[in-house]
Amino acid sequence: MSIVKTEFGKSQNGESVYLYTVTNENGTIMKMTNYGAILQSVIVKDKNGNMTDVVLGCDNVEEYYDNGPSLGAVVGRNANRIGGAKVVINGITYELAKNDNGKNNLHSGPDLFQNRVWDAEEFAQDGQGVEFTLVSPEMDQGYPGNFSVSVKYTLTDDDAVMITYNATSDADTIANMTNHSYFNLEGHDAGSVLDNEVYINSDAFTLTDSELIPTGELCDVTGTPMDFREMKKLGRDIDASYEPLILAGGYDHNYVLKNEGDNELVAKLHSEKTGITMEVYTDLPGIQLYTGNFLGGDKKGKGGHYYKKRDGVCFESQYFPDANNHENFASTILKAGEVYNTTTVYKFVTE
Repeated sequence: MSIVKTEFGKSQNGESVYLYTVTNENGTIMKMTNYGAILQSVIVKDKNGNMTDVVLGCDNVEEYYDNGPSLGAVVGRNANRIGGAKVVINGITYELAKNDNGKNNLHSGPDLFQNRVWDAEEFAQDGQGVEFTLVSPEMDQGYPGNFSVSVKYTLTDDDAVMITYNATSDADTIANMTNHSYFNLEGHDAGSVLDNEVYINSDAFTLTDSELIPTGELCDVTGTPMDFREMKKLGRDIDASYEPLILAGGYDHNYVLKNEGDNELVAKLHSEKTGITMEVYTDLPGIQLYTGNFLGGDKKGKGGHYYKKRDGVCFESQYFPDANNHENFASTILKAGEVYNTTTVYKFVTE
């Protein structure tokens, strides 16, 4: 197991940015940068022994400046959408930026964590990796509380990328973080991800309105194109005449997971072509399946490749979107002095 730190460029403010490359005994490689705590690459062997980079990303920090798709980014304080761009905490209404359809808030933007330089510290314990830390000050992004957060990426000897989030605040606030990596197990530059197969351990998804804001209703997947309880190709039903798919332009939906708050297997992604399977484990109640519907072909990626619509798929572990506006959803409020702690694992197996 080894870790190498190299220069990756300068931030918009002239701060030094680095790329950290971790390699385990199997030759599996994980690369991250302290710019946005972004997961830049995961490189694994396919069934023919070829090294395959399965994460969409960029070759230098300058290409991450304009990262509208949030390639590989850590998203916080709140991932996904908040209807009406406002939250109520302890009876006080906090106004957020309306960066989604001019009405709602998406990923706590536009002042995103992905455009900030994080502190970084390498470690070697139960694997090897880097812990990134950031302090989000009082009223940053519109939220109360000084919010101190760490995101730890660990590469294990059994080819798992483990992402552990920890956060505290000195005032009640919102905490709901995720990683926004796009995966394609045929390779980051392979084009369409629709031949990749998916399994999700979920009986229901959170129904949304035309602006992709949850209505509060949990919709049974049985008999619908949303059912991934048996492995199927992403492309099989993605263009079905089914209103939730039509409104989202493909899959962009939060699945209600059947885990019990433990770090359980909740989803799989598989490529028959490469023989690579990615297993997803999390302790969170939901996961957003997103098929890159807004990748427009104008985002330059690694090796000069331009990422097009549906070239990658995200598995964004999370509390449910707009949770603060629905009493039947698990709360995203982090109480002052309490610890937000959650782990998501992407484990790679090749057969």
